[in-house]
Amino acid sequence: MKMSRSDFPDGFLFGAATSSYQIEGHAEGGAGRTHWDDFAATPGNVVRAENGARACDHYNRLDEDLDLLAGLGVDVYRFSTSWARVLPEGRGTPNGEGLDFYDRLVDGLLQRGIKPAVTLYHWELPSPLADLGGWRNRDIADWFADFAEVIMGRIGDRVWSAAPINEPWCVGWLSHFEGAHAPGLRDIRATARAMHHVLLAHGRAIQVMRGLRMGNLGAVCNLEWAAPADESDASRRAAERYDAIYNRFFLGGLFKGAYPDIALEGLGPHMPDNWQDDFPTITAPVDWCGLNYYTRKLIAHNPGPWPGYAETTGDLPQTTMGWEIYPDGLYDFLTRTRNDYTGDLPLYVTENGMSADDTLAPDGTVPDPFRTDYLDMHLGAVQRAIADCVPVRGYYCWSLMDNYEWALGYEKRFGLIHVDFETLKRTPKASYHALAAALSR
Repeated sequence: MKMSRSDFPDGFLFGAATSSYQIEGHAEGGAGRTHWDDFAATPGNVVRAENGARACDHYNRLDEDLDLLAGLGVDVYRFSTSWARVLPEGRGTPNGEGLDFYDRLVDGLLQRGIKPAVTLYHWELPSPLADLGGWRNRDIADWFADFAEVIMGRIGDRVWSAAPINEPWCVGWLSHFEGAHAPGLRDIRATARAMHHVLLAHGRAIQVMRGLRMGNLGAVCNLEWAAPADESDASRRAAERYDAIYNRFFLGGLFKGAYPDIALEGLGPHMPDNWQDDFPTITAPVDWCGLNYYTRKLIAHNPGPWPGYAETTGDLPQTTMGWEIYPDGLYDFLTRTRNDYTGDLPLYVTENGMSADDTLAPDGTVPDPFRTDYLDMHLGAVQRAIADCVPVRGYYCWSLMDNYEWALGYEKRFGLIHVDFETLKRTPKASYHALAAALSR
């Protein structure tokens, strides 16, 4: 890699990230059923109907994986806890095996000198709560607060940072409007409620963790840079609408206590009653903001019903997800988030990485030069932001290892570590070794 640790300010933190359902092996350790298990069992939703029952078997290979993490030389490990592993019914009696697992995980990180950065929820809603309406039901904010109290009551004294919910756009829009993720709905009324309730749940969890005297609490949003596909006013307006729904709805709710008018043109009639009254909870102060960034989208006008936009393909290089490689978007979001929402609040790049066609070479190595280049380019964008006085304090690569890529099953590989999903053998890729070398100098 061109970049090295010494190119960044003292105290800048490097990390790697994963999520519970994607790696742990959800069939282990007394975990309850999730709406992802249900979604995957429905024909046509997931490639080959694959699920996270075994995933990477991280539950049973914890020490091996933490040793690989330590060998990478990172400062921080961003992981998530599974609601259904801790509370199999979503409420009620906790699962002791699940709590013990997260105890071992946190203690194992601390023993290796790695800061534990926990995200409470990365999409694996317990099925019994889905039966009660899931994110459409306002009560979920209190259910989630209760979960936060249980899990943080166990590990909150030892984690370095905590954020309630990963990527609220995916929880709300992708899962309830586009139907691409569990619970697989295509319902604008459900979408408006889910998008609001996920932020309400975030705020309730922040309140609970403050009550537990925890600090270093944050919010994590996924962001996609939206550019007009052409110079027409219609496409410009469509890109503004995409940006409002994808990016500004959540940042605006969290940091301004307001949603963009252009998003409410479609969502407003379907919002829950008295939703404006929830902003004092939603805007509960946080200590940092995390940005998950992967790509930009070119947006064209679509003459159909609201939201009236369509994604188009540009001519930039793409990952195997079909996502354009556009590091300027990371710089743009870091600067815009600072200017428009967070001011002097510390910012972290909490996810950034790429999928690639990673295969074992005859000599047993996994060459992935495109990923190394991708990391270099995006770390360069972070450097530019820092030079412009944006308070970026860390960068976490997605992902530590190949894993279950949701509706795409096990086909897309984002990891620094190759996982053979038949044998579960781990093989650090060339990008792992390149990043480890960069962090050592």
